[in-house]
Amino acid sequence: MTKFRVLITRQLPEVAMHAIREFAECDVWSEDRPMPSSVLSEKIAEAEGLLCLLTDRVDAALLSRAPRLRVVSTMAVGFDHVDLAACSELGIPVGNTPGVLTETSADLAFALLMTAARRVVEGAEYVKNGLWQTWSPTLLLGQDIFGATLGIVGFGRIGQAMARRAQGFGMRVLVCHSRSLPDDVLQTHQVERVSLETVVGESDFLSLHVPLTPATHHLINRDALSKMKRTAVLINTARGPVVDTEALCQALLEGKIAGAALDVTDPEPLPATHPLLSLRNCVIVPHVASASIATRHRMALMAVENLHAGLRRRCLPHCVNPDVYQ
Repeated sequence: MTKFRVLITRQLPEVAMHAIREFAECDVWSEDRPMPSSVLSEKIAEAEGLLCLLTDRVDAALLSRAPRLRVVSTMAVGFDHVDLAACSELGIPVGNTPGVLTETSADLAFALLMTAARRVVEGAEYVKNGLWQTWSPTLLLGQDIFGATLGIVGFGRIGQAMARRAQGFGMRVLVCHSRSLPDDVLQTHQVERVSLETVVGESDFLSLHVPLTPATHHLINRDALSKMKRTAVLINTARGPVVDTEALCQALLEGKIAGAALDVTDPEPLPATHPLLSLRNCVIVPHVASASIATRHRMALMAVENLHAGLRRRCLPHCVNPDVYQ
């Protein structure tokens, strides 16, 4: 039986690759960097299915070069890199991988909070550099976490998981969310719903969990940063452009906030010479919120399920443009 032709923009865990080979011939980009747009445009021409990552831009121009394409499956929760309107117009369903990375991502967000609060990276470097000579009552003083106020911007699955972790630290939790929230959700997570201005101004730790949209682009800008406590720490595991990078750098340099911990940046990745990388009060990791073995395997298999369903002209298990079926 003839197999489907599938373009995969990065090497996936072997469990996922094995599953795809059961029903498709795979053209896989093997390099550990995003596929150049020129190569993607060339290779998409014969593809019936596309399994991509958030680093791949799927827009109308690319789709115009893919006359055989039946489905776009992205191995990510966010889908701001895919032009949904263009896909829907062409009758192409788009699938993502929601839910599976919730707890893993919240683990990393809280780990970043603790790392920045207690200056863990600075302490490790202090020891490695041979500077540790004795115990000192003023060495590497950080912020208390227990009993502090955590502000959560965006109270979806990951924001709620972050609130559950905060309960164990006796934290007061303030949340800002653009859509309505049932009272039982607020009560279950022991949180207070407040305005963006309040959550920015009263938080000791401000954690971002919103999707990237025109409304959230540079949501944390120079004005928002100026309203934060000077002792506050910003944590971003959402999307890099939610924060104005230049404004954040300036705020950290001038001591307007105490620190930042970032899993995502704008641009991403940051150039090695970027000033944020030279700041001792800024911890940056390379977009690894979902990077546990089990979670990445589950994400990959969910992406495969979406891909297979789309190729078979069946409804995707996790479709982000369901209007395509109307």
